[in-house]
Amino acid sequence: MATLVNDLQSTSGDNSQKPRYIDLDEVRQAIVGRLTGLKPETDRYASEFVDGLFAFARKVGTSDLHLQPTRTGLQVQFRHDGVLQTLGVFPAGAKSSIVSRLKIMSDLLTYQADVPQEGRVADAEGGPEVRVSTFPTLYGERTVLRFFGNGETFLNLEDLGHTCDTTQKLKNELLQTSGAILVTGPAGSGKSTTLYACMRHLVNSTSGSRSLVSIEDPIEVPVDGVAQSKVNLAAGFDLDTGLRSILRQDPEVILVGEVRDRSTAEIAIQASLTGQLVLTTFHADSAATAISRLTEMGIEPYLLRSGLNAVMSQRLIRLLCDCSKESRDPADLCGLPVESARVPRGCGRCNDSGYQGRAVISEFLSLRDTALASAVLCKSGGPEINRLAIESGMVSLWEQATNMVRAGRTSPLEVRRVLGAA
Repeated sequence: MATLVNDLQSTSGDNSQKPRYIDLDEVRQAIVGRLTGLKPETDRYASEFVDGLFAFARKVGTSDLHLQPTRTGLQVQFRHDGVLQTLGVFPAGAKSSIVSRLKIMSDLLTYQADVPQEGRVADAEGGPEVRVSTFPTLYGERTVLRFFGNGETFLNLEDLGHTCDTTQKLKNELLQTSGAILVTGPAGSGKSTTLYACMRHLVNSTSGSRSLVSIEDPIEVPVDGVAQSKVNLAAGFDLDTGLRSILRQDPEVILVGEVRDRSTAEIAIQASLTGQLVLTTFHADSAATAISRLTEMGIEPYLLRSGLNAVMSQRLIRLLCDCSKESRDPADLCGLPVESARVPRGCGRCNDSGYQGRAVISEFLSLRDTALASAVLCKSGGPEINRLAIESGMVSLWEQATNMVRAGRTSPLEVRRVLGAA
């Protein structure tokens, strides 16, 4: 049963990419057979199990692996096309523990199982780092691995699949010499991929004439021409400290992996006011919500008005397989303003999911509009800012997603899964 390796596909015909197919069901059966064939009572069980998981994750292009301890063993799940799927339940290991093996590889304390820990491990195949997070639960430590991919697939802004209008607006903002650009969305929505494409665009368009630096946690993809630095909490080198130090490195463009707290947000905005272009990510449901959230964090409205150039919010939405069928049933339309829609059926080609691959949808909010700027200064809420943004020409995530439903590219159910209630 074939499926797409690539998570992102173009939302326009001009930028479409030819997908690469693999037989997901065959690969899944192969790894399950390999893992169940290992002997839990041996010393090599944990290392061989982990090696198998890493090989599987890279082959199918998963973004996350979940290892959930249960009463009977260790349940392994993987996220594919944004949806969590179960691989199986396996022994945790007798003489060697799978979780302990991962903790050793990521320099975590194996004897400390009652508090959460975070670490990183280099991919066995030489790829980007893998983030390892442990969390104490009823039956043991739950472990989640985040795999950073698409480093060699979506190199340029044109490859990402944003609309031509959004891509051009983003390029125009990258010409600025100061100000901040926020890319928002939930985990796994492709925010970092967009930022890396921005940095590559700056490297290529300026021929190395601008000083580009970054502070990340971790470095997901190496970018030639950018001085990249990663957080080292054990050494006291956090995002806050790193960003303050970067300002003494004569930077012109600064990439901050993620704004997580008020302190980092304040430093990033201040940097954008003192002659640096700052690019960063931020967790928010929409572009308008990002602005109101920053205000709620304590960032002064006048700083946002002066320092924030633009906010882009994005999501990844699954594309329907060719086996989909058309429906006019109100239950299938999920309350969307459409008269009919195509809905998933499932076949061997899409692994019975009804979907193949994903596409990006995004909204771009510019703070150059006078009405929007006034709303920020007045501490207006997200709904009011969103209304003004749409009036000024912003195409919202909901509008893009609904247009995809009308075009038969995705289903109303998928739109609800990704965007929730309107």
